[in-house]
Amino acid sequence: MRLKQRKYRKKVPIFGFPISLVSGYPFQPAMKIIRYLDGQGDTHYAIQHPDGTFERLAGSIFESIQPAGEPADVKKLLAPVPPVSLLCVGLNYRRHAEETKGQIPEYPVLFMKGVNAVQNPGDPIELPRHLRSDEVDYECELAVVIGRKCKNVSRANALDYVLGYTCANDVSARDWQIRRGGGQWCRGKTFDAFAPLGPCLVTPDEIANPNALGIRTILNGEPVQDWTTGDMIFDVPALISFLSGSTTLLPGTVILTGTPHGVGMARRPRLYLKPGDLVTVEIDGIGALTNPVIEETCFD
Repeated sequence: MRLKQRKYRKKVPIFGFPISLVSGYPFQPAMKIIRYLDGQGDTHYAIQHPDGTFERLAGSIFESIQPAGEPADVKKLLAPVPPVSLLCVGLNYRRHAEETKGQIPEYPVLFMKGVNAVQNPGDPIELPRHLRSDEVDYECELAVVIGRKCKNVSRANALDYVLGYTCANDVSARDWQIRRGGGQWCRGKTFDAFAPLGPCLVTPDEIANPNALGIRTILNGEPVQDWTTGDMIFDVPALISFLSGSTTLLPGTVILTGTPHGVGMARRPRLYLKPGDLVTVEIDGIGALTNPVIEETCFD
């Protein structure tokens, strides 16, 4: 890669160069990145500066990007990346396994969500009404975005393949997950809008240890989950190593790493989402992902 130095903003002089968010390139500055629609309906990426302003980025976040030298015309915030796949891990927090009376797994428990489930920050979680569920649950999760193709990755090198981190809500229809799903979880986990992501993508330079973050869910202003990613049974490097075993992970693969205790299913009385609710997932160092809750609009 040929690099050309040019003058740029004094507060971030490194942005005079093309930069990559994954290892193997000369510069990997710490960044918070958003994906958005502008006033013309076009999709772009932007860097969020410390003062809260946004600057448009040019290039590909999976190769190299650089500031475009102009403010970002942010009209609508989108999920930080369009995932190529969503790999999800269940029962990955010790206290969550205990509250659900689940056995501590020997290997990570894997299920998948369809990309149809991705939802933007601020857009609604839809309660299924055609295949009706009255047991829709929240689950705050740390999401890991893979930045470059990998397979059979060692635990020691796993974080080298991380593009960044974001917040996720692994919305779950417990009735379809547990009683009606035929013994697997995907039906109850992959309805439309069941995977909100956002509000931004935080590069690994800003998060030295993904397993030392506070994580919480706030429902209608009240905290219902409040714990730490240090309670994971399989930490982030272990998950990447396992999921890449004999399996190619492509750039844009999103890994949902499990949820801490406090889910609605385990409460007495049970606490499920209902129309009019407002649910927020917060992770230290990343931000807050907020979505309202509505009923599905059915159509043929």
